[in-house]
Parts: sequence; structure tokens; C-alpha cells
Amino acid sequence: MTPDFTPLDQVAPALRTQGWALLAPADVAALSGTPLAQLDALAPSWDQLELDNYLKDGGRYRRRRHSCFVQRGAELAQTAHRAHWQSVEYNALHGGMHRMFAPVLPETVEQPGWQGLLTALGRLFTAVRGEERWYVEAHQFRIDTADGIGRPTPEGAHRDGVDYVAVILVGRHSIKGGETRIFEAEGPNGKRFTMTEPWTMLLLDDATVIHESTPIQPLGEHGHRDTLVITYRTGGFQGESEPAGT
Repeated sequence: MTPDFTPLDQVAPALRTQGWALLAPADVAALSGTPLAQLDALAPSWDQLELDNYLKDGGRYRRRRHSCFVQRGAELAQTAHRAHWQSVEYNALHGGMHRMFAPVLPETVEQPGWQGLLTALGRLFTAVRGEERWYVEAHQFRIDTADGIGRPTPEGAHRDGVDYVAVILVGRHSIKGGETRIFEAEGPNGKRFTMTEPWTMLLLDDATVIHESTPIQPLGEHGHRDTLVITYRTGGFQGESEPAGT
């Protein structure tokens, strides 16, 4: 299904009314205040991800890195490295575990494309909701087909337990599948499409929609799909009783 992109000036209203928005790559660059070339400069770091050893289905198809940040206004500060945690309410397959992944490489975090993208999203969500302080988790994912099939969302259709989610396609290589599906959390409507162009970005209001991506299969010997998933939450990181400092 062909994506139906949201005009940049309609992103905030779309998040308020329908709970999601889909941005074309050029608009992602405009939003982040960085040219596409600076976003493209991030892509080689996906070749340095480490194996996800927590998959309960026994698969070896997912590699990732993960780091956390706190944003106040325009200021983005990285926190001490910490485990990723979700409750079983939001992730029935992998919830309830403190999963410690390798951190995002410092040279990746320091790049202007990374800084521009994360801070721009925080400002956007502040404009939508009025919150000034965000607890941000960034996940680099590579789903590969070395074993014949790769599952971007092995937990199925889900919410993440945050306020907002950004799912950004970094690249697709020699694969088919990977269709994105969005459903109303409390309604009958849904949307389905396949992100094909690097730096296409899906934004989700996590309280109002659930989402998933279908499995991928190789077109040749093997292939992979790279994404950047960034979540924004108020009040603290999941699993914390008190807000974390920086």
C-alpha cells in the first residue's frame, strides 16, 4: 500500500485528532533542521549493532543498540546507560525483563543529524501536549533474514507504554514484507502501508493507537531492514518510581 504522507504543517493536528502522522523524508529533514545528507551519515552505524540475546522465540534475526536521554526544552542530555524495561501490559512477550542492550555509539549520538532529529521531535511533542520535559529512549534496530525470516515486532500489535513513538525507516535491502499496520486502540479503523524510502517517519500517539510491522523475507540470499525507534514519555522512564536525573 502506498503511504499517504501528512503535510508538515498538519503533523501536530493529525497527532491530536487521529493519533498518528506519516512524514516524507524531505519533511523529516526540514523538521530536524538538518539536510538529508546529515541523516544519511547516521546509516553506517547500523552495521555496528549487536545481537539481541533476549528474544524468547529463540531467533537471531534482531540486532540493536539502545540509549536514553532527557530533554528539557531545546536541551537534550544523555543519561547514564540503563536497561530497557516494559511491563507485560504493553509487551506480553518481553515485558517484565530488564534488558540491557549495547549503547548507541558516542560518535553516532554526537552527529548533527541525531541531535537535530531527537530535539526536533521533543519540541514537536511539546507543541502538541504542552509538556516541557521528556524521557527519551532511542533504539537502533536491524532485522535480518539470515535464517529465512525476520520479525520486526515479534510481540505482535502493541503499544509501547509511552506518550509518543517515532518509527523511522533507515533502509531496506533485498527484502519483501515489513508492512506497517496501525489500529485504533478503542475503535474499528486501521491503516496499512509499507515504508520504502529512507527517513520516512511514522509518529504515533501511544495512548490512542496500536501498531505492528509484518515479517520480512529475503529477495535474494539474505536481506535486512533498519529502523530507528524513538519513544518520548513524561514522568520518568518505564520501571522507575521516581524521575531520573541526567
